[in-house]
Amino acid sequence: MIRIRAAKRGDTKAIGRIQVETWRDAYAGLLPDKVLLRMSAEIEGGRWVRVIERRESVVVAEDSKAGVIGFGSGGPSRVRQLPYNGEVYTLYVAPGYQGKGIGRRLLRALFVELELAGHKSALIWVLKANQSRFFYEAMGGRHVADRDERLWGTVVTEAAYGWDDLAVPCSRR
Repeated sequence: MIRIRAAKRGDTKAIGRIQVETWRDAYAGLLPDKVLLRMSAEIEGGRWVRVIERRESVVVAEDSKAGVIGFGSGGPSRVRQLPYNGEVYTLYVAPGYQGKGIGRRLLRALFVELELAGHKSALIWVLKANQSRFFYEAMGGRHVADRDERLWGTVVTEAAYGWDDLAVPCSRR
């Protein structure tokens, strides 16, 4: 059985592990190898301690046997040029659990959190070369912008997917 709940400080080690696993799985060939190889669950987990302590919206998917198997975070939009006031910052499901509806449940939980915080719309940025962008289209996100970002000495193109009305995907729980 899998449940979605608010993240706790004790989840940060698992969150760090999942972030490293998913980055290495999804971004191999898209980001420099040295970046992916330098990542560690301990360092990433430590960063998530600070995020949770700041009381940002972070949710986890927890399997009754395996523990935390996915997570996501969100809050106010960091991009003022687009007409979306909420943003999903992260959404990761451990590689062995992808394709089972967990990402869908996490995204909907984040939309609920964003709505409760007063956000009526949201967007998410994803590497344009990452095949996960099709997940956001399947979830009703509309491609609304592209941008080039310099990350670790490499320029990557990111695509933004937006939801104009969070009440619509939230009503499909």
